[in-house]
Amino acid sequence: MTEKHGKDGKGRFTKGNTFGQGNPFAKKTAQLRTGLINSVTKKDVSAIINRLKKDAIAGNTTAAKILLDRLFGPLINVDVLERLEELEKHLEWEE
Repeated sequence: MTEKHGKDGKGRFTKGNTFGQGNPFAKKTAQLRTGLINSVTKKDVSAIINRLKKDAIAGNTTAAKILLDRLFGPLINVDVLERLEELEKHLEWEE
């Protein structure tokens, strides 16, 4: 692969390129995430989910949205689907 502007043929930084040193906060972020993961138990997660579910059932729409988004994924904007259907009407299908 040929090097151009400190990058290889796939666009990756080559060894010794001073601009390709990576994220200076990556190691610290990884350590913080590890600490967070180690401090939260399965029981904690269960309690959080149960509280979220209880609040959603009680009528808290924000809790319901969070819970349902996590279960089924965020809602797709219906307008986009309507536009796609309209565009499909104008396509000529060849068989």
